Amino acid sequence: MSEAKSPVLDDLLNGYRRFRSTGWTPHRERWAQLKDGQEPQVMVISCSDSRVDPSQIFDVDPGEIFVVRNVAALVPPYETTPGHHGVSAALEFAVQVLKVKEIVVMGHGMCGGCKAALSQSLHGNEPGAGGFVADWISLLDEAREVVVAEHGSSGRPAEIEMEHAGVRVSLANLMTFPWVKDKVESGELTLRGSFFAISDGILHLLDPETGAFAPVA
Repeated sequence: MSEAKSPVLDDLLNGYRRFRSTGWTPHRERWAQLKDGQEPQVMVISCSDSRVDPSQIFDVDPGEIFVVRNVAALVPPYETTPGHHGVSAALEFAVQVLKVKEIVVMGHGMCGGCKAALSQSLHGNEPGAGGFVADWISLLDEAREVVVAEHGSSGRPAEIEMEHAGVRVSLANLMTFPWVKDKVESGELTLRGSFFAISDGILHLLDPETGAFAPVA
């Protein structure tokens, strides 16, 4: 029995064919270099949101950035309790093995994870009905209290503050990892915060001195 046709799969395969003709074939020398390993200088921690692909936003070639994506671009604090620590494992690999020079945390506008953290709309849900997401974005609970106190728990201004706060939380949590902290303090590693505004396509960088996000010219 033949498989039913899938328009979604067809779109993916057509994209693959375009990649083979425009992304792989003309750059065979680059791909030949990558078969022996990768040496990215930057790690980007971004949201899983389909609208914010770091490789597209930064217009980089394969092998240039090491990317980790998850709901709301969050980094959990350092912990060694039993469990599956996916972000921590990727961070360990990037910093200790690949020896990246920069880590960029990139939040974004209209983030569903940050909005859920702000509204607590998934609070109390069972796994499979939002419970996993609720548990993950509880990493923002403390930051949420500050945002709600100043801006309330709904509306775009409050959501933007929550999105910005998420970047700051991840940066702070990065510094709880001993090997990250050591390398930052020795000057071997730099941490940066950024924010991509989907509405106008403008990237903002966090000023570590003022704590404000400014658009990239």
